[in-house]
Amino acid sequence: MTELAAVKAALKTQAVETPSWAYGNSGTRFKVFAQQGVPRTPQEKLADAAQVHAFTGVAPTVALHIPWDKVDDYGALAKYAEDHGVKLGAINSNTFQDDDYKLGSICHPEAAVRRKALDHLLECVDIMDATGSRDLKLWFADGTNYPGQDDLRQRQDRLAEGLSEVYARLGDGQRMLLEYKFFEPAFYATDVPDWGTAYAHCLKLGEKAQVVVDTGHHAPGTNIEFIVATLLREGKLGGFDFNSRFYADDDLMVGAADPFQLFRIMYEVIRGGGYTDDVAFMLDQCHNIEAKIPAIIRSVMNVQEATAKALLVDRDALAVAQRSGDVLEANAALMDAYNTDVRPLLAEVRQETGLDPDPIAAYHRSGWAEKIAEERVGGQQAGWGA
Repeated sequence: MTELAAVKAALKTQAVETPSWAYGNSGTRFKVFAQQGVPRTPQEKLADAAQVHAFTGVAPTVALHIPWDKVDDYGALAKYAEDHGVKLGAINSNTFQDDDYKLGSICHPEAAVRRKALDHLLECVDIMDATGSRDLKLWFADGTNYPGQDDLRQRQDRLAEGLSEVYARLGDGQRMLLEYKFFEPAFYATDVPDWGTAYAHCLKLGEKAQVVVDTGHHAPGTNIEFIVATLLREGKLGGFDFNSRFYADDDLMVGAADPFQLFRIMYEVIRGGGYTDDVAFMLDQCHNIEAKIPAIIRSVMNVQEATAKALLVDRDALAVAQRSGDVLEANAALMDAYNTDVRPLLAEVRQETGLDPDPIAAYHRSGWAEKIAEERVGGQQAGWGA
């Protein structure tokens, strides 16, 4: 197989999971802007996600968020997804939108609140059993606003105890993915603020516990690819929440703020052996002013482009330059790949798999946007709950 053929073959195996909540109305803490044709039910979210997969060919699964996507029959929801050409993916928990969680959830000082949060997480594992989902994704808004508000070490003890109970409930083939975020909404100390804290808890829990890297959850200037390389080296990278930000955690389209960073991340993924089913590539984005489905298609395409460039790195030449200490040639090996226009290559890959070479244009020609704007009138539009 030629080098180009190998790159094409690798691109055809890529899978990017889209989030159900990205198809609904979203915004900031100031305002959520409603759009025409926004889904009103989990089923309508899945129907929109199926459109993304139909035009990109690499978005076969959809992450659910509980309780935003709560239904009476999850088996039936899984069947609905499959009937539309997609499958249900990660189950995302929610322990941040209830008044009881003002001082935290599983790190809360009161046992009754911790029990409520844990019961929700265990319910999410029950849902995984019904949907066939592999991953339980956990993000906690837990933290404190003021020095002395609570005991920092005791909060870590409570976190470890709660995670251990949920971990013990996981079945065969199921995983716990722990996400970190260095600030917001806690202003003084966040209980899972960085990859080291998440890694330490996952390491103690066992092989079913993995770290999630949200590419927007870092301070400006953070070397995210170093974190990715380290977690891959330790066998603890479970997945990504792909998005981007200019200043803080903005949840913009992946690759929008710094496409070079996304390329560097994907290079470390490929170099570290993470371009497999074991590392989940998921979007987690807030499309508050742009049209939902085209934005998600564009996000998927951005991941594809960064991946294609990373696959084109001449790793043999790079290794020679690195071993000889040739700084400029080593850097050039990366830059040559990054500066390659891979859009024609990806257009060929899509055509070879029976897809339109331009997913965005194909979507706009499909009439789906007009169809859902006309049909989805009345009812309560889905939103992320602000």
